Amino acid sequence: MSKVTVTTKKAPNQIRRQAPNLSDAPYMEPIKTIARLFNPYWLACIPLTAIIVIIWNTAAVAQDGEAPTLEELQGTLNTIWILIASILVIFMNAGFGMLETGFCRQKNAVNILAKNLIVFALATIAYWAIGFSLMFGGGGDGNPFIGLGGWFLTSEDPATYGLAPFPAGLPISVFFLFQVAFAGTAATIVSGAVAERIKFTDFLIFSVFIVGISYSITGHWIWGGGWLADMGFKDFAGSTAVHSVGGWAALVGAAILGPRYGKYDQDGRANAIPGHNMSIATLGCLILWIGWFGFNPGSALVASKDIPYIAVTTNLAGAAGGIVATFTAWFKDGKPDLSMIINGILAGLVGVTASCDGVSYFSAVIIGAIAGVLVVFAVGFFDTVLKIDDPVGATSVHLVCGVWGTLAVGIFNKDAGLITGQFQLLINQIIGIVAVAAFTLALSTAVWLALKATLGLRVTQHEEIEGLDIGEHGMEAYHGFVKESDVVGGLSAGGFSGVDNMVHNE
Repeated sequence: MSKVTVTTKKAPNQIRRQAPNLSDAPYMEPIKTIARLFNPYWLACIPLTAIIVIIWNTAAVAQDGEAPTLEELQGTLNTIWILIASILVIFMNAGFGMLETGFCRQKNAVNILAKNLIVFALATIAYWAIGFSLMFGGGGDGNPFIGLGGWFLTSEDPATYGLAPFPAGLPISVFFLFQVAFAGTAATIVSGAVAERIKFTDFLIFSVFIVGISYSITGHWIWGGGWLADMGFKDFAGSTAVHSVGGWAALVGAAILGPRYGKYDQDGRANAIPGHNMSIATLGCLILWIGWFGFNPGSALVASKDIPYIAVTTNLAGAAGGIVATFTAWFKDGKPDLSMIINGILAGLVGVTASCDGVSYFSAVIIGAIAGVLVVFAVGFFDTVLKIDDPVGATSVHLVCGVWGTLAVGIFNKDAGLITGQFQLLINQIIGIVAVAAFTLALSTAVWLALKATLGLRVTQHEEIEGLDIGEHGMEAYHGFVKESDVVGGLSAGGFSGVDNMVHNE
């Protein structure tokens, strides 16, 4: 009988055993045990730790080899803190962009994102060229109305911009970076109120104007050693200097532009035009909330024990504003509106911005809570009474609550507020609000009307119905995605069926 040879197929695990892996060797066990202790998050901290050590070592060793003085160490710490705060405030541009985009229709998403991105670039150049000098130039030489000198950031003398030499004062570079972050915020506020119908070119021109001239001049009055500061007006982080200035300019722009097509019926009844992405709007709100911890605590311009206190008053007011706005809208409209939760949080943050360094925790909660009520009713007031179409509620949040926050200083300030029986600070606050409002309204109206008479402020009706993404930029934010209008009946790209039907029927 012949011998039969049988060949069997080995199991995969048998094959693996025949070719041992180096990592399975016994001597590798201690190495693998150590490696398991370090996850990717720990490993990512290694370069960050190295950077901190290098910075600290550089600060700790003077050029002549001697140990630095306490004043030099404090100056270095101040500089690092304001640099971090500047980055937080600049990052708020992402929050504004996401918030405004989510609150508006998808057919205008590219336009809104483009405006929010380019506006900080424009603000940086305009503020570098003239705005910073108009605001701080002259070093507080007694000019009560306007700063002069040091154009294009050319002066290397800190006194030119009202700064003491380092380490007693901040370096010019980091002071400029922090201030330009604030300047860009004022222009960004305008973007939301005029969204979905303004020409891209006109918005860019107005942004340069408000940052380079309007914001910088009134900012000199308040923060540059101008007449309001001499009078005793207090605005710690910008309820008026930043938010109200942007709010007044936005109000005029929205009024002159007119409402979006389909916003009002023939009988004047306001129609809701829902935002297309509340997820991105909510994320934008959270980014802004985080950025406010650079906005308010950074305004101290030093790294001191007051920073955590300011951060807590800021957070308490934002939280109170969100909670109260939620229940106010719930009671008023029968539903807890997410957009009101978002705007309530921002309203509380805006409201406490002027007073966050000088009010108690309890007062911060009251300020934020009142702002939460104000923003809910302000949205309805602008929408239905004044017939001013503000797609994101920018005027309600930044103007109304900015004014309230400035008044709150005169009421709740622990040292000189109305709660201490003193009236002068409240009077100073009222004078400051009126003065900044009059100046900003006058200049903004002149520029808006000039743009309308020359370039024409508004896109055509066809472009507005089709969407500014196509009309102004020739692209779509969600190209390839199924749109609601496609599903409902092939209406204009990115539009909402009810609104677009109404527009087409007009």
